[in-house]
Amino acid sequence: MSATALTATSKRSKPITMHGIAVALMSCLLLAVCLYFLVVGFSYYLLPLAERPFHPLHRQFRPAGGIGIGFGVFSTILFAAIYVYPLRKKWMWLRNIGTTRHWLDFHIVMGLAAPLLTALHAAFKFGGLAGMAYWIMLAVVASGIVGRYLYAQIPRSRKDAEFSLAELQKMTSSLSEDLRGQNLVAEQVWLPLVTPIRREDALRMPLARALARMLALDLARPFRMAALRRQALSSGERIRTIGGLLASSHPDLERVVEQVRRQSWLTAKICFLDRAGQVFKMWHVIHRPFSYAFLFLLAIHIGMAIWMGFI
Repeated sequence: MSATALTATSKRSKPITMHGIAVALMSCLLLAVCLYFLVVGFSYYLLPLAERPFHPLHRQFRPAGGIGIGFGVFSTILFAAIYVYPLRKKWMWLRNIGTTRHWLDFHIVMGLAAPLLTALHAAFKFGGLAGMAYWIMLAVVASGIVGRYLYAQIPRSRKDAEFSLAELQKMTSSLSEDLRGQNLVAEQVWLPLVTPIRREDALRMPLARALARMLALDLARPFRMAALRRQALSSGERIRTIGGLLASSHPDLERVVEQVRRQSWLTAKICFLDRAGQVFKMWHVIHRPFSYAFLFLLAIHIGMAIWMGFI
């Protein structure tokens, strides 16, 4: 196999599913609604609070206005849907509807959209009890992003972990044999990439450092694969692939890069398996109290709004 023998190939795309379409449509719809009202009310939201009552949009865009209340009701419905996800683990009839991964996808989309919708409801005025609830909500969202990342690092069961380990051992032997038989990338280049860290070193790290190292490896992997790809590309091809970040038109090279990327990812996942599980348990201790505190403040806010006649 040589670089001159490389030929072009078409990429295989992932199959499109109804779930994927539904998630994409919901994401686009929520984003479109937020962007539309941000553009329409841009001049209003930029004004100091003291000058807003004189703006023609104030009557509708203020928190107690028609559009502001609409965003508040919409946000509340969204929050109710978000909190159905953890209830699914307790209510048997909900477990039979869809899969956990599908529920999590919608949970994430709504969780990311909720802060912006709430900000539109508050007209970007975060003070008092509502402001406290908003900042707690942002803390919940931030911890949710961390939790989603950790969720992806942990096999769902011991059987999955054993399968991943067996897959890694099989991949190590086949990949080493395959890569040593190609003339595209030198062994001293690809070998450090497939073994980014040893499991013994990961187990000795403090939890915070292990999490930081795991994240750093994941963030650096695309750039390390780009450096690997550049070894077999001409100057013109390096420009077309943006320094190797994009896939090239050479099937053999892309197969090598994908094999190295897969083993690098799986090796890091196995090495950090125990540490990721420990951090995930600690994450639950942090995420749940913030979620319950926000829910409590939200209930008070809604109750006050009804009592004062805004709804």
